[in-house]
This record gives sequence, structure tokens and C-alpha cells, in this order.
Amino acid sequence: MAGKMTIREVKEWLATADGSEELFSELKGDGRAGVRTLLGSWERRQKKAQEIRRLHLEKERFDDGFRKAPQDAVAGVDEAGRGPLAGPVVTAAVILPAHSPELEGLDDSKAMKKTDRERLAGLIRETAVAWSVHVQPASEIDRLNIYQATKRSMEAAVRSLEVRPDAVIADAMDFDSGMPCHGIVKADAKSLAVAAASVLAKTERDRYMAELHKSYPEYDFAQNAGYPTAAHMKALEQHGPCPEHRTTFSPVTEYLARNSEIRV
Repeated sequence: MAGKMTIREVKEWLATADGSEELFSELKGDGRAGVRTLLGSWERRQKKAQEIRRLHLEKERFDDGFRKAPQDAVAGVDEAGRGPLAGPVVTAAVILPAHSPELEGLDDSKAMKKTDRERLAGLIRETAVAWSVHVQPASEIDRLNIYQATKRSMEAAVRSLEVRPDAVIADAMDFDSGMPCHGIVKADAKSLAVAAASVLAKTERDRYMAELHKSYPEYDFAQNAGYPTAAHMKALEQHGPCPEHRTTFSPVTEYLARNSEIRV
């Protein structure tokens, strides 16, 4: 049967094949170069899918290690926007079911394409047992300092969850959540719940900065998200800071020192 299939028909069949079909053994013996190329592509896709599944299960097992009982709720917490010169720091808290196969491919938001982050952000909201997002404005960052502002934002995100977690995993941060809190370095790459929080925090902050761009287009916040790109630095020198700039962050501080008559 395989020999009677055109290359196009083989391609269409492989699009849904799982490798268990009897036809596979026939295709592997097909000498046509086009079939061999298609089989090679299929095998690479399968290996990639298997690796994604392996990493997903590894992240689920990591979160499971913080449960004392199978029904315990584990919240992952992460932030976006600690480094920019402008805009808020945004934190998210997410409680996922013990098993979330629909979230395969979820990873640290920084390691994902924007389109994948946006797609998964919607799935996270649909799948999560509970989720929340907190926006800490630039004024609070200046008042408290970035570390304390982020810490308080994470605490607020956890308090806003509709389900009280039994344990909290945070990316490299310890804070008072009223329950066991575990600050884990690189938690966004180890924990599925923290990875989910990182995606919600990142996508929410990106949306915030895109809206901010409409009020202050000269800084190009929609593209740089407040980070000190060359274009952003040039705009800062030309126009000075806007009310969303963090006045305690260099080089905004230096600009204000050189232009002490300016009030943000």
C-alpha cells in the first residue's frame, strides 16, 4: 500500500500518524528520497514532542514535591519587570491542578516566543485552580525600592488567590505568605506553577506597556517595555522622564540630577 501512495499522500498521512500503524514498517522500506525525507522530519518532530512531554512531567513532579498530601494546593509566584527604567513590576500567583497535560510546552516566559506566551496565558487562566495578578506601580518602586516593592507585590498576589494555597514556590524570593514559602533559584524553569506565573506576569506587563505607549509614544514602550534600549535612552535625553519612569533608577536619577529643575 505504501508504494502506491504519492509523496503528498504520505505527507498528509504522517501529519496525524503516531508511529504505531502497520503502514509505518512499509514506509521505512520505501526507497523514494521524498519518503525518507518525510520520515526523517516526522521522527524529529516526535523526538521534540517527547522531550517537551518529559520536561512537562519533570516540572509537575517538582511541584508535587511540595505537597504533603495529594490534594494540597501549591501556588507558583513570579514577577516581570524588575529591571526596566519605566512602568510597574507585575507579579502573578497561579495554582494548577496536579496534572495539566494541556499546558505541555509551558516554560519560563523568557524562553518562549511571544505568540506561545499569549496562547498559553489563555490556557493557564482556563486550566488553573486559581490565579491572580498584581501590578506594583513605579511610584511604589521608588518609595520602597525594587526588592521590597516586588516582595509586597508577590504577597498581594498570593493573598488575592481565591483558593488558599498549602505551599508557595517563588522564583528566588522569600516572603510572608502565611503558609510555607520556598524561594527557589530558577524556579521558573523547574516548576510548572512558577512557569505559569511567569507567563501571566509577562503577558500582563507587556499589555500594560503597550497601553502606556499610547500616552507616551516618544519612548516606544510598546517595543522596549521600559528597558534601556538605545532608542529609549535617546528619548529620555530628548524629552526627560515621564510620570511612569522610576526616578530612583539610573540613568533616570542622573538625568534628574543634571536637570534639577525638572519635576516628574
